[in-house]
Amino acid sequence: MAVNYSTDKMAVDSPPESEELKCTSEHAIDVENINSIQNQLLNENKAQRMAEFFSFLGDANRLRIISALALKELCVHELAEIVQMTESAVSHQLRNLKAIRLVSYRKEGRRVYYRLQDNHVVSLYEAVTEHLDEE
Repeated sequence: MAVNYSTDKMAVDSPPESEELKCTSEHAIDVENINSIQNQLLNENKAQRMAEFFSFLGDANRLRIISALALKELCVHELAEIVQMTESAVSHQLRNLKAIRLVSYRKEGRRVYYRLQDNHVVSLYEAVTEHLDEE
């Protein structure tokens, strides 16, 4: 069975163009099913916040920093060396990641160590990585 969730023709098991699946108003609508889904649908406020969150992650440098922190807690100096950025640029990105609660930190003497905020962030990173690795 073909599944097409978007209008950009990115379909799974797409039928030939001549067999494009279309929903018509010629069939009955299961109102109970529609109401059930509407009650579980992401509300507009949360959808907007999620869109901003994912938009914020649309930066390769931030994702590389997250990638490093998914492996180990690190200080700015170590992160800068690992991702080949200046310490100032890494600090700037970490401030942004802290602002949306993706990373947290702890102080040890004069050093500040950064880590991913919690297991939800690690799980999100791992899920996306796994998805992209699928063939």
